[in-house]
Order: sequence, then structure tokens, then C-alpha cells
Amino acid sequence: EPTLAEGWLPIAEIRYRHISPVQSEGAVPLTQVRPQRTPEMYRLEAFASTDPAFAAHGVTFVKFDLAQGTAGTITVTVDDRTAVTFANGTLTNEKGEVLAVFDSAWKWERQRATAKLTSTKGATFALATKPLPAAVTPALSQPNGPALSGPQALVPDYAAQRAICVATWRSLLAGGMSVVTPEPLVNDAWRHLIAQNFELISGHRMHYSAGNQYNQLYEAEGSDAALALMTWGYAHDTRRLLEPLLDFTRKGLEQHQAGFKLADICRYYWQTRDADAVRALRPRWEKAARLLVETRTGPHGLFPPERYAGDISTPAQSVNVNANAWRALRDLSAVLAEIGEPAEAARYAAAAREIRPTVLAAIAHSARRETTPPFVPIALHSDEPAHDPIIRSRIGSYWNIIIGYTIGSGIFPPGSVEESWIPRYQEQHGGIFMGMVRSGGDEFNFWTGSERVNPLYGTRYTLDTLRRDDPERALVSFYGMLAQGFTRNTFVSGEGAALTPVDADGRIFYCPPNSAANAHFLSMLRAMLVQDTDLDDDGRPETLRLLFATPKRWLADGQAITVERAPTAFGEVSVTLTAHLAAGEIRAEVSLPARQNPTRTLLRARVPDGWRITKCLTPTGELPTDPRGTVDLTALRGQVSLRFQVVRATAP
Repeated sequence: EPTLAEGWLPIAEIRYRHISPVQSEGAVPLTQVRPQRTPEMYRLEAFASTDPAFAAHGVTFVKFDLAQGTAGTITVTVDDRTAVTFANGTLTNEKGEVLAVFDSAWKWERQRATAKLTSTKGATFALATKPLPAAVTPALSQPNGPALSGPQALVPDYAAQRAICVATWRSLLAGGMSVVTPEPLVNDAWRHLIAQNFELISGHRMHYSAGNQYNQLYEAEGSDAALALMTWGYAHDTRRLLEPLLDFTRKGLEQHQAGFKLADICRYYWQTRDADAVRALRPRWEKAARLLVETRTGPHGLFPPERYAGDISTPAQSVNVNANAWRALRDLSAVLAEIGEPAEAARYAAAAREIRPTVLAAIAHSARRETTPPFVPIALHSDEPAHDPIIRSRIGSYWNIIIGYTIGSGIFPPGSVEESWIPRYQEQHGGIFMGMVRSGGDEFNFWTGSERVNPLYGTRYTLDTLRRDDPERALVSFYGMLAQGFTRNTFVSGEGAALTPVDADGRIFYCPPNSAANAHFLSMLRAMLVQDTDLDDDGRPETLRLLFATPKRWLADGQAITVERAPTAFGEVSVTLTAHLAAGEIRAEVSLPARQNPTRTLLRARVPDGWRITKCLTPTGELPTDPRGTVDLTALRGQVSLRFQVVRATAP
């Protein structure tokens, strides 16, 4: 199976066994004994260059050697319809452009490059996925001989290019939030997913995928991927990704897109407090705001019908569109009030106040109460039936995929019975598997594989469980994604993944890689560790919650959790918890945000089963601790040191 260098770097390695044939000829002894040979195991390592001269041409450096055995052969054939020329280790097309450069281990024979490998001798080459002008030809310094003399002989060799690649990705990771958990797999996953999503940026566009029909921008999915990068500390990059998202349009989904555009602006503002960016982007976002204020002309006081979903053209007065329009206008009014535009803020707030009760009334009228809990249809005031089981039909599967947008809107008042209707319906009627949303089913095989999960569309389901402080359910989603939502070792996901192996080669992933699926995991992990959230339902984040949903075993004796430079709506925060259970304590170091003071700041130490926290001490006194290990840090400022005292729990 492929692996990544150091567990996370985008430098891939794969090993495979291929035994070289042995043929006996001539004077073969009549008592010939079968030779005992070590079978050849080939090793291939490859990476995309991050050297600016080569990155613009997608130059990939490749190395072959033997991980086992003493003699091997590698042959490279050229799939090019035009005439190619090989000279001095350089392969060029009929225009003289460079397609590849080979080191001295390679020989050109019968229109192909061949290299002989030994236990000490490998072979490297550089492949230009976009042909290189001859002036920037890479010259590979040779581990097996003198360097090639190309038009630009000072270009570094394979090892140097690899070092540049490593340094590039390390530098990029150092610019954002850092997380170290007791689980190396988790640490490798978030690092590689950050790198992978930067790889999926095309210019200033956050593409959904690459190398397939999804190699393009989508509003909702692209927004999720861009904002996930922002929550990990890459606000500067998010700023450049916002403009294409604000300019994006797709016919038949204009109202749906408008809600996401305004949500992007609001979330960007609260994390950065960059009022200048909000004003600079006004010509782009204001179109969306006007659309939502001026086009609520459909029946029942709702927006006119739009496509049921991106893939479903059936018109519907969508609960997603209406709920997210309310949220977008409410949040926009809060931002504009904050940056000193009270008149505009009041106008959008008034529109939001009109929309919410209208949407709630439409949901109350449209909900199917023959099920438990009631079923909330996408199509309000329609004949859409309760999908039970959810994935029995195509329309039911699409309901399951997109209904999370209503969950994420927060349209239902916090603490109300109704706010749990949709997630509980998904859980109890076949819509959730290992914490991820499902589609397909035995009676419908439109998607590859009769049953699958679509992990990226569970983002709002999981974030809502965290908002409602249901950590165990959120952890099912977190570990479900690690177990089932990615390829093993390499953390590649897709829009969907089969639940079971299709054949001996494993499960099917649909259109990998996927930036929104990567963002799903990144958003979950960040919210398990840091939540800057609006719990009083006014559109302004006011509460900071730290380490509210960590796995309990992360604080086993001797373990530590470290979060550094986490950006929040209030400024950067860092926190480290170190468990010394044998000594009866957990030590905490917290660097509280300095830009704004949250209304409430809470820290939780989730101890392993069998332990409980008795008190929390500071240098100046004791802080009250609730049964879940939560302490209130609201009155504290700056750098804070805490000691949680722990004892073994008494058996009931």
C-alpha cells in the first residue's frame, strides 16, 4: 500500500514485488537445483516539485530503487503521439520542449528508457506534466555518475529537490494552528489534509477535486474547504479564495448560493475582525444580500422554488434555501452593526426577523408527524413524503445529503425540541453510518456501490452535536471518518465511499480526492479542541470552549494534548493539558486571547473512565469544577496555569 514520508508529507512511496525471470540455457546440470534467490521488491518514491521554476510546469520527481533483491530493471515508455527525441538524458518533443530528464542510470533503447537497478544503485527522473521550455531544464546530479549538463546546469538534483519540497510543506504547516495529540494517526491526518487542500487550490479557486469532472469550484463545498483552512490559521489564503466564491453562480441555485456567500463574509469577519475586507468585497457580497431581501416573492411568504438539489432539477421551496437565507441576513446585520453601519444593519435585521417565523411556520405545516421524530422535508408545502428508510430512493438519499444545511442554519431556537428533529431522524431511519451520512441502498444503485457514505455532507450534523455538547456522538463521526472515510495511510477521500470491499482490491471511492471531505475532518477536529461559537443566538460569537470533546484516553497517564496558535473570533489561543494521573493531577497551561474578551471562556479536562476530577487550583485559589471536568476561565486573562486534581472514581 502507498505510504507518505514521515506519515504526512505529500511525498508518496509504494513498494511492490516483481521477481526477475531466471532462464537456464546451455550446459545445464542434470542434477540442477532450483536457485534460492531473494525476490526483487521495487520501491518508487515521487513528489511534485515546490521549486517555483518547476512547480509552474507540474514537474514530478521520481526515484526507483530496490528495497529487496540485487538486480532489477525499470522501463519507461512514452505515450506521446508526436515524435520524441532523447539526447544527453533529456526527452524532448518535436517543438524542442522538455518532457522529462533522466539521470545517467537510464539508457535509451527501442524508443524507451531502461535502467538497471542493484542493491546500491537506483534511478531517478523528472517528469514535466506541462512541457518545459528548454531554458529551465532540470539537470539531475547523479548518485551514480557525473551530473548531466543541461541548459541550466545549476538546477538542484533529486535529493535537493526533495529537501526543498519538505521545507516548503513544513513552512506552510508552521504558519497555521498546530495540534499534537497522543494519536500519531490523528496528527498525520490533519497535517496531510492541510497540505492536500492547498494542493487542490487552482489559482485562487478552491476546487472540489482534481483529475476528474469535479475539478472545478462549487459554492457550498468550496466554502467549507476555504473556511476550514481559515479556522486552522490560514486567513490570508482564505481572503484570496473568497473572491471566486463570491463571484460564482450556477443557474437555478442562486438563492442557495447567496446564503453561503454571506455566511462566508460573516465568518471571515468574526475570525479576522477585518472590516476593510468586508467593505472591499461589498460589490460582490451585496448582490447576494439584495437577492435575499428582494426576491422573497414565492407562495407562503417563502422564496420562489429552486432546484431541489444540485443534481435534482425538480423545483422546490427549499427549507435549506429559506433557513440559510434567514441565517445569512441575521448574521450580516450583526457584522454591519459591528463595523459601524447601523442603517444597513437594521435593514437586514428587519428582513431576518420577518423570515424566521415564516420558515418555522412552513416547517411546522410541512413536517410529517406519522414518523418519530417528525420528518422535515426539503420541499416545503409539498407532497414530499417521509423517506423511511431514508436511502430507499434516490430522492431520499439526496434529502439525506443536503438536509444538513438546515441543521447548520440554526433555524430552530437553541434548546427547542425541534432542533433535534432532523439529526435524530437521520440516526433512527438509516441515514447515518459510523457518524457519516449515507446514500444509495439495495434498491437503488445509481452511485457506485449499492451502499456508501458521503462523509463531507455530515459536517453540519457533527458540528451541531458539538454545539449541543454531545461529545461521544461527535467522536463516532470523528473515528468513523478515520476508519472508513479515507484511504489507509494516505488520507485520500472522495465524495463517497463504499461501505464494503467490492473485490480483493478493496472499496470504491467516488472521484477522489475531495477538498470538502478533507475539510469535514479538519472542521471536526478543530471543534473538538476549540469552539468559538454563538450560543445566545444573536449572530455574534460570544463563547470560547476549549477541549470540550477530546477522546478521554487522550488524557491517560503520561499523555498530553497541545493546541498552539488556534485562531478564534477573539484572537489566538493556546492550551496544553498534561496528564499525571499517578500523581493525582492534570496540569494545564492556557494562553487566553488578547484581542477581544469572550463573554464566557470554558476549559474541560475529559479524563479516562475510572477517574474523576475533584477540584481545579490556580496560583490564586480554586475554580469550581462541574462533573464533566469543566472550569470557567472567564475572569482570567493572559497566561494561566491550572492543576486539576484527580482521583479514581468510586464504583457505583
